[in-house]
Amino acid sequence: MRSLAFAHGFFGGDFARGFLARGFSVRGFAPHFLAHFGTLAGGFSLNLWNDFQTMWQYDFMRHAFEAGTMVAIVAGVVGYFVVVRRLSFAAHALSHAGFAGAAGAVLLSLNPLVGLLAFTVGGGLGMAALGKRAATRDVQIGTVLAFMLGLGVLFISLYKGYATEAYSLLFGEILGISSGDVLVTAIAAVLILLAVAVLYRPLLFTSLDEDVAEAKGVPVRAVGAAFLVILAVTTSIAVQVVGVLLIFALLVTPAAIAERLARRPARGMAISVGVALLATWFGLFISYYQPYPVSFFIITAVFAVYLAVRAAQGLRR
Repeated sequence: MRSLAFAHGFFGGDFARGFLARGFSVRGFAPHFLAHFGTLAGGFSLNLWNDFQTMWQYDFMRHAFEAGTMVAIVAGVVGYFVVVRRLSFAAHALSHAGFAGAAGAVLLSLNPLVGLLAFTVGGGLGMAALGKRAATRDVQIGTVLAFMLGLGVLFISLYKGYATEAYSLLFGEILGISSGDVLVTAIAAVLILLAVAVLYRPLLFTSLDEDVAEAKGVPVRAVGAAFLVILAVTTSIAVQVVGVLLIFALLVTPAAIAERLARRPARGMAISVGVALLATWFGLFISYYQPYPVSFFIITAVFAVYLAVRAAQGLRR
């Protein structure tokens, strides 16, 4: 606890957790602190490449950039379909379902990621089973969300200790990601992208016009259920970066920007991925020098781009 207070006082909560995740003590951290404090005192320099190399001397920063990059790519691709299919509320609901699952896993002394995946996938399948059409699924999504939140409250109340791991999912824990977490994120990212590639044509068809797709013989309901499972897994890995409460930062806002700038799906996904990547890298870079949460800087970046795009389009009109 003294180590946490020491690190938190100088670098903020995210850095403190990353610091403890590396197993440092106050005494062992002293040389690193002195070197890092000199960098902080002067702030970042005009030589951004040199600053970046300095950051990569620390394992937790490398892991954060690696996991953040993979999550941003996946969120950019999946988020594009979330926006086109009007499933923003579903993404929000699944993130809260994931928190309930993480709380349940902590109660059972399991890895929170296990509960996170189980509840998000289960919640996604429940939404698909209750509502046939993506555009008219709000009531079903709200019903599943309310039930999942109720379970989360129950699990937290039953747990007698301090559920740090579950609570950390609320705002993200990217600077506390281990090499094992990076590997899990990489495997999940590859599987998600492969699934999207396999479903791309029917998924795009049903996203643009469900009625015509159904008339052409496309299994609309099965495709919708498959996409909700993909969204559930994406949500599970994305909460590591921005947390349950701020999941829209990566899943919705970059795709909303892309939808305004591109008419072709491929170009739209490329813009969505690009915005998500730049925002994530920007957030990690700035958080290295500032004692504030990474998720705040990521959200600020994507929101600023969204406002700039809307303002530019308004002026053009």
